[in-house]
Amino acid sequence: MVPYESLNSQIRSFRSVNGGTSWASTVLISSISHHDVAGSLREEPLPSAEADAAGTVYVTWADCRFRSGCPSNDIILAKSTSETTWATPVRVPIDATTSTVDHFIPGIGVDRSTSGASTRIGLTYYFYPTANCTASTCQLDAGYISSVNGGTSWSTAAQLAGPMSLSWLPNTSQGRMFGDYISTSVAAGGNAYPLLPIASAPTGSTFNQAMFAPTGGLAVTGGSNRATARAATLAPSRATAFTAPTTAH
Repeated sequence: MVPYESLNSQIRSFRSVNGGTSWASTVLISSISHHDVAGSLREEPLPSAEADAAGTVYVTWADCRFRSGCPSNDIILAKSTSETTWATPVRVPIDATTSTVDHFIPGIGVDRSTSGASTRIGLTYYFYPTANCTASTCQLDAGYISSVNGGTSWSTAAQLAGPMSLSWLPNTSQGRMFGDYISTSVAAGGNAYPLLPIASAPTGSTFNQAMFAPTGGLAVTGGSNRATARAATLAPSRATAFTAPTTAH
């Protein structure tokens, strides 16, 4: 099963049952309500997905449906209920819907030895503490949150890296470039291992941006912060500490 962002503001998926020799028609996962992040950062509501031991697929993306007026995005999660159907997306409770935080570019990892109500999830993401910022004032951070019951409830979120100034990121014709994806993997019965770009201040005209992973990984724990559900509404849209990081070459 392959989820993707379509050109008509939807998250959709298509599947193959013969190893990719042929593919079925696409099905709708959810419409997208998306807040364009500030600071001319190159960002889209791209989905990140993994499957558990029972074949349930978990898909995450940035979406503002839970925020009145769409001032910023949450990370939301949808789960497959069959090969062609999906449950209503839920909001990952990183912080309150009244906060100023903007969340985007998630990377989900699932312990593939677990399933159902015991599914262990590690979720990494980027965020601005204050969504209403400019290219000179935006502060880019990376965060992490986890669940041990398939996303029903979540741990307290932790900041992994940052703040990074947008001027530390290379500029492109589509905006400041910090990486389109975060990769997160969860070891069977063990820790989560995110791999993400982190920038520091340039040295003269030379940028300092590399890929980092946490030494020993991050614990996958539960918590009492419960996910909430809401259908998408029409909104603007484009058609644990991170200690002792090691650089990945």
